[in-house]
Amino acid sequence: MHFGPRAVFAVIWAAWVLSWLAASFWSARTQKRAGASIEFTYRILIGLGAVLMTPWAARRLGAAPLWYVGEVGAYLLAALALAGFVLTWWARVHLGRLWSSAITRKQDHRIVDSGPYALVRHPIYTGLIVALTASAIAEATPTALGGAALLAFGFWVKARGEERFLAAELGAETYAAYRRRVPMLLPLPRRR
Repeated sequence: MHFGPRAVFAVIWAAWVLSWLAASFWSARTQKRAGASIEFTYRILIGLGAVLMTPWAARRLGAAPLWYVGEVGAYLLAALALAGFVLTWWARVHLGRLWSSAITRKQDHRIVDSGPYALVRHPIYTGLIVALTASAIAEATPTALGGAALLAFGFWVKARGEERFLAAELGAETYAAYRRRVPMLLPLPRRR
């Protein structure tokens, strides 16, 4: 039995989504939520991007692949997507009960600046962007590429909203010091 690249991507994504949903119950009590207007924009971008990423959207819109990565290329991209998901889980476990799918302040909230949070301030979004980009390149349709771009932009918008919210909740100077030390999404060296 041949387990093709498309099936590998499907299994990786399904395993991540199901495990992520199951883990969402493991979180501290929320003490404060960001306003709905902050969440509305990024949720629309992420929702639209997710729809465009599906193969069904490409078929419905008649979007043909722009290139073919081949079987070996697809497996390499699947491995890259898996690496992105490993980063999301490392960050999720490291964050522990402070994690939330929405912009919130949890009970006993503090700035976490160790583990993957010493590399980038939003490693979950970094890992998701890596997985999405690898998936879109493998799918190679304009809809998948556009969906990945919308999702990446949505995560950037959400990250900016989280940073404003956390700076207000945890102390502007404390959060500003973390922002100066650690890049937002790409683990690039900071200029001094």
